[in-house]
Amino acid sequence: MAVIHHTTLTPTKLELLSAWLPGQPWFRDAGRAPDLARMGGFRLDDPSGAVGLEFMVVTDAATGTSYHVPLTYRGSELPSARNGLIGTSQHGVLGRRWVYDGAYDPVLVAQLVALIQGAAEPQAQSESNTPDPTVTTGPPAVAAAPVTESAVVASTAVGTELQLADGLTVWINRILRAGEEHRGPGVSATWKLPDGTVSRGVFATAQHNPATGLA
Repeated sequence: MAVIHHTTLTPTKLELLSAWLPGQPWFRDAGRAPDLARMGGFRLDDPSGAVGLEFMVVTDAATGTSYHVPLTYRGSELPSARNGLIGTSQHGVLGRRWVYDGAYDPVLVAQLVALIQGAAEPQAQSESNTPDPTVTTGPPAVAAAPVTESAVVASTAVGTELQLADGLTVWINRILRAGEEHRGPGVSATWKLPDGTVSRGVFATAQHNPATGLA
């Protein structure tokens, strides 16, 4: 179960994201620093207990846009994910942490696939050892595929596409849309809108096409 340490993080997650987001293709109103607020999300467990896995929602007050940013927290650098490095931060309990865009981290990608398949249990974002029943998935109709490394195929103005083994394609929505529903295998969750309303939308989807399987 995910263990949450209520301690300091310097720089904070929002400070790291404020510097990183303007360089991403899905950021709205590029050229200025965002005014971010944390508005929701959930966590998953790393089976080995070594990597923190968080699916965070932040909203930019200037535009009202809600961004979905999967994050991983590691105790050492992951060279294969250098293109996804958001920054480093000093954790009050765990020491220096390397913070990555989770689309580039094979541990997060593997657990996201497991969640979509119904084989992983979502955890509360800010409470230890607490499942989050507001995160829903279904139907778990994608075949199991080993994830040894994530393959970021394309990032667009709205999301990131990953092509994995055996023709499994995972789509991560970066711009969340209130009220959106997935028509196939996927994950939906809740977050707060700027007016305090709780909304629900699609965080990620998956589809399996063996004909396009990776060698």
